[in-house]
Amino acid sequence: LSVAPVEDPVVMSKIRQNLREKHARHIADLRAYYDSEIQSLKQQLEANLSFECFEKLVYLYVLNRCEQLDAALNEASARIKALENKNNLLEKQVAEWRERFQALSSTSRALQERIEDMRTSHKDKDNTISRLQARLRELQEAFDKAYKLSDNKNTRLKEENKMFQNLIGEYESLGKEHERVKDTLNTTENKLLDANTQISDLKRTILKLEAQLKQVEHENMLKLRH
Repeated sequence: LSVAPVEDPVVMSKIRQNLREKHARHIADLRAYYDSEIQSLKQQLEANLSFECFEKLVYLYVLNRCEQLDAALNEASARIKALENKNNLLEKQVAEWRERFQALSSTSRALQERIEDMRTSHKDKDNTISRLQARLRELQEAFDKAYKLSDNKNTRLKEENKMFQNLIGEYESLGKEHERVKDTLNTTENKLLDANTQISDLKRTILKLEAQLKQVEHENMLKLRH
């Protein structure tokens, strides 16, 4: 029992079959023992009592002993049935918790991958913002130089000013997108923490259920040996 994996239904079925066979052999051994005891009593009583009296005594003794054995057998069978039902219930609970654990593990891995992708995207957008800021500074310097050199280049200044305004709009749009990405990243990280907490709770519950299952199996073995 300590070597066989608990989650294997084939192994558990073989274990229960072996227990039933051992129980049947135990009952047969008890019957053989009491048959031998009856024969010994017959030999002792035949020397002192008549055959009719001996037959009555043996009949009463066997009848009483059979009633006791039937009662013990019924009690043991009921206990074994109850333990088997409890084993089946615990096996189902362990399977359900294991499925939930696997589902949460998959969700956690997916969230982790999504966070990594968002971090990569966030880093790329940071680099893009940095390049736009550098370009913006270059255009600002060019605009200042052009404004100082000549007032007659109004057309060029208007075009550069338009480009400058477009870059400012793009920069602001990227800034807003950057903030949205940050908020999404924080929300996803919180979900990942919740999932990890649930996984830890499920691990503790599975360990507790497996310990209860081993305890029930141990009680079953003790009852069968008794």
